[in-house]
Amino acid sequence: MKKYKLGDLIEVTRGASLSGDFYAASGKYIRLTCGNFDYHNNCFKENTSKDNLYYTGEFRTEFLLDKGDLITPLTEQAIGLLGSTAWIPESGKYIQSQDIAKITCKEELLDKKFAYYLISSNMVKQQLSAAAQQTKIRHTSPDKIKDCTVWLPSLAEQKQIGQLLFDIDRKIEINRAINHNLEAMAKQLYDYWFVQFDFPDENGKPYKSSGGKMVWNEKLKREIPEDWKVAQLGNICSFRNGINYAKDEIGEPYAIVNVRNISATSILLDGEDFDVITIPLSKATNYILTEKDIVIARSGCPGSTRLLHTSNKTLFCGFIICCTPIEEYLRNYITLFLKILEGSSATTSGGSILQNVSQDTLKSLWIILPSIKLLMIFDRFLKDLIDLLYSNSMAIKILTKQRDELLPLLMNGQVKVGVERSRLNYDLSNG
Repeated sequence: MKKYKLGDLIEVTRGASLSGDFYAASGKYIRLTCGNFDYHNNCFKENTSKDNLYYTGEFRTEFLLDKGDLITPLTEQAIGLLGSTAWIPESGKYIQSQDIAKITCKEELLDKKFAYYLISSNMVKQQLSAAAQQTKIRHTSPDKIKDCTVWLPSLAEQKQIGQLLFDIDRKIEINRAINHNLEAMAKQLYDYWFVQFDFPDENGKPYKSSGGKMVWNEKLKREIPEDWKVAQLGNICSFRNGINYAKDEIGEPYAIVNVRNISATSILLDGEDFDVITIPLSKATNYILTEKDIVIARSGCPGSTRLLHTSNKTLFCGFIICCTPIEEYLRNYITLFLKILEGSSATTSGGSILQNVSQDTLKSLWIILPSIKLLMIFDRFLKDLIDLLYSNSMAIKILTKQRDELLPLLMNGQVKVGVERSRLNYDLSNG
Protein backbone atom coordinates (compact mmCIF):
# COMPACT_ATOMS: atom_id res chain seq x y z
CA MET A 1 0.00 0.00 0.00
CA LYS A 2 1.38 3.39 -1.00
CA LYS A 3 0.44 6.77 0.47
CA TYR A 4 -0.84 9.56 -1.80
CA LYS A 5 -2.73 12.82 -1.76
CA LEU A 6 -5.82 12.57 -3.95
CA GLY A 7 -4.51 15.58 -5.85
CA ASP A 8 -1.66 13.36 -7.11
CA LEU A 9 -4.21 10.95 -8.55
CA ILE A 10 -7.17 12.97 -9.84
CA GLU A 11 -8.27 16.26 -11.33
CA VAL A 12 -11.30 17.84 -9.65
CA THR A 13 -13.27 20.48 -11.56
CA ARG A 14 -16.20 22.56 -10.37
CA GLY A 15 -19.26 22.96 -12.59
CA ALA A 16 -20.83 26.01 -14.21
CA SER A 17 -22.64 28.83 -12.47
CA LEU A 18 -26.10 28.61 -14.03
CA SER A 19 -28.44 31.59 -13.93
CA GLY A 20 -31.83 30.95 -12.34
CA ASP A 21 -33.37 33.04 -15.13
CA PHE A 22 -33.01 30.01 -17.40
CA TYR A 23 -34.37 27.31 -15.09
CA ALA A 24 -37.33 25.61 -16.77
CA ALA A 25 -39.85 22.81 -16.33
CA SER A 26 -38.97 21.28 -19.69
CA GLY A 27 -36.16 21.35 -22.20
CA LYS A 28 -33.23 19.43 -23.63
CA TYR A 29 -30.69 19.70 -20.82
CA ILE A 30 -31.01 18.90 -17.11
CA ARG A 31 -28.91 20.73 -14.54
CA LEU A 32 -27.36 18.42 -11.99
CA THR A 33 -28.01 19.13 -8.31
CA CYS A 34 -27.13 17.41 -5.04
CA GLY A 35 -30.54 15.76 -5.36
CA ASN A 36 -29.05 13.53 -8.06
CA PHE A 37 -27.03 11.61 -5.46
CA ASP A 38 -28.66 8.64 -3.76
CA TYR A 39 -26.19 8.83 -0.89
CA HIS A 40 -27.78 5.91 0.99
CA ASN A 41 -26.97 3.56 -1.91
CA ASN A 42 -24.08 5.62 -3.33
CA CYS A 43 -25.41 5.87 -6.86
CA PHE A 44 -27.06 8.28 -9.30
CA LYS A 45 -30.77 9.02 -9.11
CA GLU A 46 -33.11 11.25 -11.05
CA ASN A 47 -34.06 14.31 -9.01
CA THR A 48 -37.84 14.44 -8.61
CA SER A 49 -37.92 17.03 -5.80
CA LYS A 50 -38.05 20.06 -8.11
CA ASP A 51 -40.02 20.98 -11.23
CA ASN A 52 -37.53 23.45 -12.76
CA LEU A 53 -34.54 21.19 -13.33
CA TYR A 54 -34.11 21.96 -17.03
CA TYR A 55 -31.75 24.69 -18.21
CA THR A 56 -32.40 26.68 -21.39
CA GLY A 57 -29.52 29.18 -21.23
CA GLU A 58 -26.08 29.13 -22.81
CA PHE A 59 -23.25 27.13 -21.20
CA ARG A 60 -19.80 25.88 -22.17
CA THR A 61 -19.79 22.43 -23.79
CA GLU A 62 -17.19 21.17 -21.29
CA PHE A 63 -19.96 21.17 -18.67
CA LEU A 64 -22.18 18.81 -20.69
CA LEU A 65 -21.28 15.45 -19.20
CA ASP A 66 -20.79 12.07 -20.84
CA LYS A 67 -22.01 8.65 -19.81
CA GLY A 68 -19.60 7.17 -17.27
CA ASP A 69 -18.30 10.51 -15.98
CA LEU A 70 -17.62 10.36 -12.23
CA ILE A 71 -19.15 13.09 -10.05
CA THR A 72 -19.26 14.04 -6.36
CA PRO A 73 -21.14 16.84 -4.53
CA LEU A 74 -19.50 19.99 -3.16
CA THR A 75 -22.43 20.90 -0.89
CA GLU A 76 -23.79 18.81 1.98
CA GLN A 77 -27.53 19.39 1.77
CA ALA A 78 -28.09 16.24 3.84
CA ILE A 79 -25.82 14.71 6.48
CA GLY A 80 -23.56 12.12 4.87
CA LEU A 81 -23.76 13.54 1.35
CA LEU A 82 -20.14 14.75 1.09
CA GLY A 83 -17.98 12.04 -0.44
CA SER A 84 -20.88 10.40 -2.27
CA THR A 85 -20.12 9.37 -5.84
CA ALA A 86 -22.24 8.67 -8.91
CA TRP A 87 -21.83 7.70 -12.55
CA ILE A 88 -23.50 9.84 -15.20
CA PRO A 89 -26.02 7.48 -16.87
CA GLU A 90 -26.37 9.15 -20.28
CA SER A 91 -24.32 11.40 -22.58
CA GLY A 92 -25.43 14.83 -23.78
CA LYS A 93 -28.19 15.32 -21.20
CA TYR A 94 -26.80 16.52 -17.86
CA ILE A 95 -25.10 19.87 -17.18
CA GLN A 96 -22.53 20.01 -14.38
CA SER A 97 -23.57 22.84 -12.05
CA GLN A 98 -21.32 24.62 -9.54
CA ASP A 99 -22.38 22.38 -6.64
CA ILE A 100 -21.05 19.33 -8.49
CA ALA A 101 -17.43 18.27 -9.00
CA LYS A 102 -16.25 16.10 -11.87
CA ILE A 103 -13.48 13.63 -11.04
CA THR A 104 -10.95 12.76 -13.74
CA CYS A 105 -8.47 10.02 -12.83
CA LYS A 106 -4.81 9.86 -13.80
CA GLU A 107 -5.38 6.33 -14.97
CA GLU A 108 -1.72 5.32 -14.91
CA LEU A 109 -2.00 5.65 -11.11
CA LEU A 110 -5.69 5.27 -10.21
CA ASP A 111 -8.32 2.96 -11.69
CA LYS A 112 -11.58 4.83 -12.32
CA LYS A 113 -13.85 2.17 -10.80
CA PHE A 114 -11.60 1.92 -7.75
CA ALA A 115 -11.77 5.73 -7.44
CA TYR A 116 -15.57 5.56 -7.29
CA TYR A 117 -15.38 3.46 -4.12
CA LEU A 118 -12.27 5.13 -2.72
CA ILE A 119 -13.82 8.62 -2.67
CA SER A 120 -17.03 7.30 -1.09
CA SER A 121 -15.14 5.27 1.53
CA ASN A 122 -14.99 6.32 5.18
CA MET A 123 -11.28 7.01 4.70
CA VAL A 124 -12.08 9.99 2.46
CA LYS A 125 -15.53 10.90 3.79
CA GLN A 126 -14.19 11.47 7.30
CA GLN A 127 -11.49 13.81 5.99
CA LEU A 128 -14.00 15.76 3.90
CA SER A 129 -16.35 16.09 6.85
CA ALA A 130 -13.58 17.32 9.16
CA ALA A 131 -12.43 19.92 6.61
CA ALA A 132 -15.89 21.12 5.52
CA GLN A 133 -16.85 24.74 6.14
CA GLN A 134 -18.93 24.74 9.32
CA THR A 135 -21.94 26.70 8.11
CA LYS A 136 -25.61 25.71 8.25
CA ILE A 137 -25.12 23.95 4.90
CA ARG A 138 -21.58 22.60 4.82
CA HIS A 139 -19.37 22.87 1.75
CA THR A 140 -16.23 21.30 0.43
CA SER A 141 -14.11 22.32 -2.57
CA PRO A 142 -11.94 20.77 -5.28
CA ASP A 143 -8.82 21.71 -3.28
CA LYS A 144 -10.13 20.06 -0.11
CA ILE A 145 -10.95 16.89 -2.03
CA LYS A 146 -7.45 16.84 -3.52
CA ASP A 147 -5.93 17.36 -0.06
CA CYS A 148 -7.32 14.06 1.28
CA THR A 149 -4.75 11.38 2.11
CA VAL A 150 -5.27 7.84 0.78
CA TRP A 151 -3.39 4.54 0.59
CA LEU A 152 -3.45 2.56 -2.64
CA PRO A 153 -2.62 -1.00 -3.66
CA SER A 154 -1.03 -1.66 -7.04
CA LEU A 155 -2.92 -0.62 -10.16
CA ALA A 156 -3.58 -4.28 -11.00
CA GLU A 157 -5.14 -4.85 -7.57
CA GLN A 158 -7.16 -1.64 -7.91
CA LYS A 159 -8.65 -2.91 -11.16
CA GLN A 160 -9.64 -6.22 -9.53
CA ILE A 161 -11.16 -4.51 -6.49
CA GLY A 162 -12.99 -1.90 -8.54
CA GLN A 163 -14.41 -4.52 -10.90
CA LEU A 164 -15.63 -6.78 -8.07
CA LEU A 165 -17.42 -3.93 -6.28
CA PHE A 166 -18.79 -2.65 -9.60
CA ASP A 167 -20.15 -6.14 -10.42
CA ILE A 168 -21.90 -6.33 -7.04
CA ASP A 169 -23.45 -2.90 -7.56
CA ARG A 170 -24.53 -3.85 -11.07
CA LYS A 171 -26.28 -6.96 -9.74
CA ILE A 172 -28.04 -4.82 -7.10
CA GLU A 173 -29.05 -2.32 -9.80
CA ILE A 174 -30.46 -5.09 -12.01
CA ASN A 175 -32.54 -6.49 -9.13
CA ARG A 176 -33.86 -3.02 -8.30
CA ALA A 177 -34.82 -2.49 -11.94
CA ILE A 178 -36.58 -5.87 -12.03
CA ASN A 179 -38.54 -4.98 -8.89
CA HIS A 180 -39.48 -1.60 -10.35
CA ASN A 181 -40.81 -3.35 -13.45
CA LEU A 182 -42.67 -5.96 -11.40
CA GLU A 183 -44.45 -3.24 -9.43
CA ALA A 184 -45.32 -1.45 -12.67
CA MET A 185 -46.68 -4.72 -14.10
CA ALA A 186 -48.93 -5.22 -11.07
CA LYS A 187 -50.38 -1.72 -11.37
CA GLN A 188 -50.74 -2.03 -15.13
CA LEU A 189 -52.61 -5.32 -14.87
CA TYR A 190 -54.93 -3.88 -12.20
CA ASP A 191 -55.61 -0.86 -14.41
CA TYR A 192 -56.18 -2.99 -17.51
CA TRP A 193 -58.56 -5.43 -15.83
CA PHE A 194 -60.36 -3.34 -13.21
CA VAL A 195 -60.24 0.26 -14.48
CA GLN A 196 -60.36 -0.17 -18.27
CA PHE A 197 -62.31 -3.46 -17.85
CA ASP A 198 -60.31 -5.29 -20.49
CA PHE A 199 -59.90 -8.47 -18.46
CA PRO A 200 -60.02 -11.68 -20.55
CA ASP A 201 -63.59 -12.74 -21.34
CA GLU A 202 -64.69 -16.37 -21.79
CA ASN A 203 -62.98 -16.36 -25.21
CA GLY A 204 -59.77 -14.86 -23.89
CA LYS A 205 -60.48 -11.49 -25.53
CA PRO A 206 -60.40 -8.10 -23.73
CA TYR A 207 -63.92 -7.70 -22.31
CA LYS A 208 -64.84 -4.06 -22.91
CA SER A 209 -62.88 -3.62 -26.14
CA SER A 210 -64.61 -6.71 -27.54
CA GLY A 211 -68.09 -5.36 -26.85
CA GLY A 212 -68.69 -6.81 -23.38
CA LYS A 213 -71.91 -5.48 -21.85
CA MET A 214 -71.52 -2.54 -19.45
CA VAL A 215 -74.15 -1.25 -17.00
CA TRP A 216 -74.42 2.05 -15.15
CA ASN A 217 -73.61 1.99 -11.43
CA GLU A 218 -75.12 4.82 -9.45
CA LYS A 219 -72.71 4.51 -6.50
CA LEU A 220 -69.62 4.87 -8.68
CA LYS A 221 -71.24 7.19 -11.23
CA ARG A 222 -69.80 5.11 -14.05
CA GLU A 223 -70.38 1.99 -16.09
CA ILE A 224 -69.06 -1.35 -14.90
CA PRO A 225 -69.23 -4.85 -16.44
CA GLU A 226 -72.56 -6.61 -16.22
CA ASP A 227 -72.90 -8.93 -13.20
CA TRP A 228 -70.13 -7.17 -11.28
CA LYS A 229 -71.06 -5.76 -7.90
CA VAL A 230 -69.86 -2.93 -5.69
CA ALA A 231 -69.34 -2.77 -1.93
CA GLN A 232 -67.95 -0.46 0.68
CA LEU A 233 -64.64 -1.57 2.19
CA GLY A 234 -66.26 -1.66 5.61
CA ASN A 235 -68.48 -4.52 4.43
CA ILE A 236 -65.65 -6.72 3.13
CA CYS A 237 -62.82 -5.82 5.52
CA SER A 238 -62.25 -5.34 9.23
CA PHE A 239 -60.07 -2.49 10.50
CA ARG A 240 -57.90 -1.97 13.59
CA ASN A 241 -55.89 1.00 14.78
CA GLY A 242 -52.36 0.22 15.95
CA ILE A 243 -50.88 0.02 19.41
CA ASN A 244 -49.74 2.94 21.56
CA TYR A 245 -46.87 1.97 23.83
CA ALA A 246 -44.24 3.33 26.19
CA LYS A 247 -40.57 2.66 25.43
CA ASP A 248 -39.86 1.51 28.98
CA GLU A 249 -42.53 -1.22 29.15
CA ILE A 250 -41.52 -4.69 30.31
CA GLY A 251 -42.58 -7.85 28.51
CA GLU A 252 -41.79 -9.91 25.43
CA PRO A 253 -39.88 -8.56 22.40
CA TYR A 254 -41.90 -7.74 19.27
CA ALA A 255 -40.99 -6.20 15.93
CA ILE A 256 -43.16 -3.17 15.17
CA VAL A 257 -44.12 -1.45 11.92
CA ASN A 258 -43.81 2.35 12.09
CA VAL A 259 -44.72 4.99 9.51
CA ARG A 260 -41.06 5.34 8.51
CA ASN A 261 -41.10 1.68 7.41
CA ILE A 262 -44.00 2.50 5.10
CA SER A 263 -42.43 5.66 3.66
CA ALA A 264 -39.14 3.79 2.99
CA THR A 265 -40.78 1.12 0.82
CA SER A 266 -43.22 0.84 -2.09
CA ILE A 267 -45.23 -2.40 -1.84
CA LEU A 268 -43.45 -4.81 0.50
CA LEU A 269 -42.35 -3.80 3.98
CA ASP A 270 -38.72 -4.48 4.89
CA GLY A 271 -38.97 -6.70 7.97
CA GLU A 272 -35.29 -6.36 8.83
CA ASP A 273 -35.72 -2.62 9.32
CA PHE A 274 -38.42 -2.82 12.01
CA ASP A 275 -37.81 -1.50 15.51
CA VAL A 276 -38.11 -3.94 18.40
CA ILE A 277 -40.15 -3.12 21.51
CA THR A 278 -41.03 -5.03 24.66
CA ILE A 279 -44.61 -5.18 25.92
CA PRO A 280 -46.74 -7.73 27.79
CA LEU A 281 -48.28 -10.51 25.69
CA SER A 282 -51.74 -9.57 26.93
CA LYS A 283 -51.33 -6.08 25.47
CA ALA A 284 -49.79 -7.25 22.18
CA THR A 285 -52.36 -9.88 21.22
CA ASN A 286 -54.81 -7.58 19.42
CA TYR A 287 -52.07 -5.88 17.37
CA ILE A 288 -50.20 -8.84 15.86
CA LEU A 289 -50.07 -8.76 12.05
CA THR A 290 -50.61 -11.80 9.86
CA GLU A 291 -49.86 -12.42 6.19
CA LYS A 292 -53.55 -11.76 5.45
CA ASP A 293 -53.30 -8.12 6.57
CA ILE A 294 -52.79 -4.83 4.74
CA VAL A 295 -51.13 -1.91 6.57
CA ILE A 296 -52.12 1.69 5.83
CA ALA A 297 -50.46 4.85 7.15
CA ARG A 298 -52.79 7.22 8.99
CA SER A 299 -50.33 10.13 8.90
CA GLY A 300 -46.88 11.07 7.66
CA CYS A 301 -47.64 9.54 4.25
CA PRO A 302 -51.42 9.22 4.69
CA GLY A 303 -53.09 6.45 2.74
CA SER A 304 -49.83 4.74 1.76
CA THR A 305 -50.50 1.01 1.62
CA ARG A 306 -48.07 -1.88 2.13
CA LEU A 307 -47.93 -5.65 2.55
CA LEU A 308 -45.94 -7.81 4.94
CA HIS A 309 -44.50 -10.85 3.16
CA THR A 310 -43.78 -12.88 6.28
CA SER A 311 -45.00 -12.17 9.79
CA ASN A 312 -43.37 -13.32 13.01
CA LYS A 313 -44.49 -11.53 16.16
CA THR A 314 -44.87 -8.23 14.31
CA LEU A 315 -47.07 -5.41 15.65
CA PHE A 316 -48.18 -2.12 14.09
CA CYS A 317 -48.00 1.29 15.76
CA GLY A 318 -50.82 3.71 16.54
CA PHE A 319 -50.18 5.79 13.41
CA ILE A 320 -51.11 2.82 11.23
CA ILE A 321 -54.40 1.09 10.41
CA CYS A 322 -54.54 -2.65 9.74
CA CYS A 323 -57.04 -3.79 7.10
CA THR A 324 -58.04 -7.48 7.05
CA PRO A 325 -60.22 -8.62 4.11
CA ILE A 326 -62.90 -11.20 4.89
CA GLU A 327 -61.47 -13.44 2.15
CA GLU A 328 -57.75 -13.99 1.61
CA TYR A 329 -58.08 -13.77 -2.19
CA LEU A 330 -59.21 -10.13 -1.79
CA ARG A 331 -55.96 -9.01 -0.13
CA ASN A 332 -53.87 -8.26 -3.20
CA TYR A 333 -56.84 -6.81 -5.11
CA ILE A 334 -57.69 -4.41 -2.28
CA THR A 335 -54.01 -3.50 -1.87
CA LEU A 336 -53.78 -2.43 -5.52
CA PHE A 337 -57.10 -0.57 -5.22
CA LEU A 338 -55.73 1.41 -2.25
CA LYS A 339 -52.34 1.98 -3.88
CA ILE A 340 -54.02 3.58 -6.90
CA LEU A 341 -55.64 6.01 -4.45
CA GLU A 342 -52.40 6.86 -2.61
CA GLY A 343 -52.08 10.61 -2.26
CA SER A 344 -55.55 11.31 -3.64
CA SER A 345 -58.30 13.17 -1.81
CA ALA A 346 -60.32 9.96 -1.67
CA THR A 347 -58.23 8.66 1.25
CA THR A 348 -57.82 11.84 3.30
CA SER A 349 -59.96 13.60 5.84
CA GLY A 350 -59.63 16.62 8.06
CA GLY A 351 -58.37 20.07 7.25
CA SER A 352 -54.90 20.21 8.81
CA ILE A 353 -51.65 20.44 6.85
CA LEU A 354 -50.92 16.84 7.82
CA GLN A 355 -54.18 15.21 6.82
CA ASN A 356 -55.01 11.91 8.48
CA VAL A 357 -56.61 8.74 7.20
CA SER A 358 -59.24 7.26 9.51
CA GLN A 359 -61.06 3.96 9.71
CA ASP A 360 -64.30 5.73 8.80
CA THR A 361 -62.70 7.18 5.65
CA LEU A 362 -61.51 3.74 4.56
CA LYS A 363 -64.73 1.94 5.46
CA SER A 364 -66.77 4.34 3.33
CA LEU A 365 -64.77 3.77 0.11
CA TRP A 366 -66.70 2.03 -2.67
CA ILE A 367 -64.88 -0.76 -4.50
CA ILE A 368 -65.87 -2.87 -7.51
CA LEU A 369 -66.27 -6.60 -6.86
CA PRO A 370 -65.59 -8.71 -9.98
CA SER A 371 -66.35 -12.42 -10.11
CA ILE A 372 -64.61 -14.61 -7.55
CA LYS A 373 -63.01 -16.58 -10.40
CA LEU A 374 -61.38 -13.47 -11.86
CA LEU A 375 -60.28 -12.25 -8.43
CA MET A 376 -58.60 -15.59 -7.73
CA ILE A 377 -56.76 -15.51 -11.07
CA PHE A 378 -55.55 -11.99 -10.28
CA ASP A 379 -54.56 -13.06 -6.76
CA ARG A 380 -52.46 -15.99 -8.01
CA PHE A 381 -50.64 -13.71 -10.44
CA LEU A 382 -49.95 -11.15 -7.70
CA LYS A 383 -48.75 -13.80 -5.25
CA ASP A 384 -46.15 -15.03 -7.75
CA LEU A 385 -45.10 -11.47 -8.49
CA ILE A 386 -44.81 -10.56 -4.79
CA ASP A 387 -42.77 -13.71 -4.09
CA LEU A 388 -40.34 -12.62 -6.81
CA LEU A 389 -40.27 -9.08 -5.42
CA TYR A 390 -39.44 -10.47 -2.00
CA SER A 391 -36.73 -12.79 -3.34
CA ASN A 392 -35.07 -9.94 -5.24
CA SER A 393 -35.33 -7.64 -2.22
CA MET A 394 -33.57 -10.23 -0.05
CA ALA A 395 -30.85 -10.62 -2.69
CA ILE A 396 -30.35 -6.84 -2.71
CA LYS A 397 -30.01 -6.77 1.08
CA ILE A 398 -27.51 -9.64 1.15
CA LEU A 399 -25.39 -8.21 -1.67
CA THR A 400 -25.47 -4.74 -0.10
CA LYS A 401 -24.34 -6.15 3.24
CA GLN A 402 -21.54 -8.14 1.61
CA ARG A 403 -20.39 -5.11 -0.40
CA ASP A 404 -20.38 -2.85 2.65
CA GLU A 405 -18.43 -5.41 4.68
CA LEU A 406 -15.95 -6.01 1.86
CA LEU A 407 -15.33 -2.37 0.97
CA PRO A 408 -13.09 -1.34 3.91
CA LEU A 409 -11.32 -4.72 3.96
CA LEU A 410 -10.48 -4.53 0.26
CA MET A 411 -9.45 -0.89 0.52
CA ASN A 412 -6.91 -1.53 3.27
CA GLY A 413 -5.61 -4.80 1.85
CA GLN A 414 -6.94 -7.13 4.55
CA VAL A 415 -8.58 -9.48 2.02
CA LYS A 416 -7.90 -10.48 -1.57
CA VAL A 417 -10.36 -10.20 -4.45
CA GLY A 418 -10.14 -13.78 -5.71
CA VAL A 419 -10.97 -15.30 -2.34
CA GLU A 420 -13.86 -12.93 -1.61
CA ARG A 421 -15.41 -13.28 -5.09
CA SER A 422 -15.60 -17.04 -4.52
CA ARG A 423 -17.42 -16.51 -1.21
CA LEU A 424 -20.22 -14.36 -2.63
CA ASN A 425 -23.66 -15.94 -2.44
CA TYR A 426 -24.75 -14.71 -5.89
CA ASP A 427 -23.53 -15.18 -9.44
CA LEU A 428 -22.29 -11.81 -10.70
CA SER A 429 -21.72 -12.89 -14.28
CA ASN A 430 -24.68 -10.88 -15.61
CA GLY A 431 -23.48 -7.77 -13.76
